[in-house]
Amino acid sequence: MKEKMHIIKSIVPGSIAEELEIRPGDKLLRVNDHEIKDVFDYHYAVNDEYLVLLIQKPDGEEWELEIEKEIEEDLGIEFEEGLMDSYRSCRNKCMFCFIDQMPPGMRETLYFKDDDARLSFLQGNYITLTNMIDEDIERIIFYKLSPINISVHTMNKELRCKMLNNRFAGEALDKIKKLYDAGIVMNGQIVLCKGVNDGEELERSIHDLAVYIPHMQSVSVVPVGLTKYRDGLVPLDKFEKEDALGVISIIHKWQNILLGAYGTRFIHGSDEFYLTAELPLPDSENYEGYLQIENGVGMVRSLMEEFKEYYETLSGDDRKHTLSLATGVLAAPIITDLVNKIYNKYPNIQVNVYTIVNEFFGTNITVAGLLTGGDITKQLEGKDLGEHLLLPQALLRDGEDILLDDYTVGDMENTLQTKIRIVQSDGKSLIDAILN
Repeated sequence: MKEKMHIIKSIVPGSIAEELEIRPGDKLLRVNDHEIKDVFDYHYAVNDEYLVLLIQKPDGEEWELEIEKEIEEDLGIEFEEGLMDSYRSCRNKCMFCFIDQMPPGMRETLYFKDDDARLSFLQGNYITLTNMIDEDIERIIFYKLSPINISVHTMNKELRCKMLNNRFAGEALDKIKKLYDAGIVMNGQIVLCKGVNDGEELERSIHDLAVYIPHMQSVSVVPVGLTKYRDGLVPLDKFEKEDALGVISIIHKWQNILLGAYGTRFIHGSDEFYLTAELPLPDSENYEGYLQIENGVGMVRSLMEEFKEYYETLSGDDRKHTLSLATGVLAAPIITDLVNKIYNKYPNIQVNVYTIVNEFFGTNITVAGLLTGGDITKQLEGKDLGEHLLLPQALLRDGEDILLDDYTVGDMENTLQTKIRIVQSDGKSLIDAILN
């Protein structure tokens, strides 16, 4: 088998690698005579005090470099592939997969379905465990990769095979016990599909997952996202108010049971369920550290608490300016309420809050993070935007200046003829952006 080579992208100035004249374009072949499979092999290997690196130069010449350093001191090498390996794609055909519900013609990276445990550890992605062999589980245990986020969806093995359209999806759940026995910290996710894995099946899943407490530290329940591009896919219905009330009733019932039995509420509903049900969001302590805030669990409550805490430190003044803010249908009432509080201390500031309807994916999609540049510009053209327009950070991906439909912030600024400011999702950032 051909030896794996890792192309070096850049070298940190002043680092050990620069001192040894390692350069971008060089290739790392081995560390301490061991082939490096991925980024975890690499970081584990270079933690030693004494290293021997085998480097191949662009002309094919190989350098063997002996290094003496402090334990865990970094070499200062960055690689072209972040994982130092190819990303593993998902082989499932889940009935609720959002990627299968996207229109054609979007950029290629948006259609990639990852199911890589390494990304779960590094970036918080959720994995189904169906793409993993025993060696992968052993590597997680050996390197103590925690937490690992798992897309469970149901603990009914037969139903899981049906939902993921994978005949091995049921037995993949057995890997949870292996991770539990090894002390690996986990978080679970249940994408809830109306009439499929809700009701009694949801209760069964909560009951069966609770045996993995405390290493399974939390489980989120989020509603399936349904776009208008579902031709040929399994028919699914959105959750209405009464449905959401039923889901929350089950979650609260089990929170009370598990809090008494284990000292943790464990199971948490996404903000979307509470807003759909028109119920107050739980208090901040209910979220037990906001373990799944990036999954839409407690994000609104956190925003409100941060806003309140910072707002109470402000004395107000007579500054005067006009600006605008755009968000999705789901968050618009919350944002409007927060903005109205600003007027009590800053009566001369005017904020025009605009609700953007998702025409691109369909009106069932109400979260701000899935809005597109096309919808935003089309619905804001001709509106009073003031001195600048505020947009949420959730619109952008991986620090890039591009939205889902390939509009850039610059494109929107040119169309709307106004300056756009991207706002982080915390309450302080929102207030600071409004106060300019």
